[in-house]
Amino acid sequence: MYLMDYHTHTKISSDSTAALEDMARAAADAGLSQLCVTDHCDLLDVDGKPNDSFRWAPALAQFAHAAPRFLSRGLELKLGLELGVPHIDPAAAARLLELPELDFVLGSVHNLTPAKGGIDFYFVEYPDEAACLAALEDYFSSLAVLAATDLYDVLAHIIYPLRYMKRPLSLLDRYQDAMRAILRTAAEKGRGMEVNTYRGRTLEDWRPILAMFRACGGEIVTVGSDAHVPTGVGKGIPEAYELIREAGFSYVAGYHRRKPVFHKI
Repeated sequence: MYLMDYHTHTKISSDSTAALEDMARAAADAGLSQLCVTDHCDLLDVDGKPNDSFRWAPALAQFAHAAPRFLSRGLELKLGLELGVPHIDPAAAARLLELPELDFVLGSVHNLTPAKGGIDFYFVEYPDEAACLAALEDYFSSLAVLAATDLYDVLAHIIYPLRYMKRPLSLLDRYQDAMRAILRTAAEKGRGMEVNTYRGRTLEDWRPILAMFRACGGEIVTVGSDAHVPTGVGKGIPEAYELIREAGFSYVAGYHRRKPVFHKI
């Protein structure tokens, strides 16, 4: 099976210290055929302060160093980016995406809206269900705006805040219409959704969302471990492929120069 991990982070991201070469070595050891590095570029930092830059020079340097070294092991590296809340500054986001070597862009929302303080959902307090619902209301409203832009290829981990709420997936029941509208927008724009395994910790959570995306006409699905260290690379990827197949999809997508390339499951 042609296995790909399309959500990984290295030392270019503020929350990782891993070298791309070490991540690639782990990918090759895990039997992957492609590894896409998608380091963070959030237009709001974790405290909600604006940011409109990315360290492209070191990102390109480590990619140029690592990519040719693993071809003999059957591993192709792809250069991606996880672009956070690009819709809050579309002009800045568009400038960040001008790099011709860029293969893939994950569109994500890690932060509350600026009107709500802009901090990362990781740092939000969730003392009760009401606090969780307020955060989710803000999250899905922001994700809906992002989905309608042209500043991404695939929507990343669309259930992201649930990681930190320690609440059951049923908390999403009241947001089914909102999620359906977001996925329909992505599908109509020829964009995709990601099955984010969270290093193998979230798999079954994606089953109903995959069914929803397929019902909305979605065709493009990528898979990512969200690994920030080598030991997380490839975790849950084969199991995610099986979920995607069971949902009725025949292909998993990779990307080259912002265009999807489909690989049969």
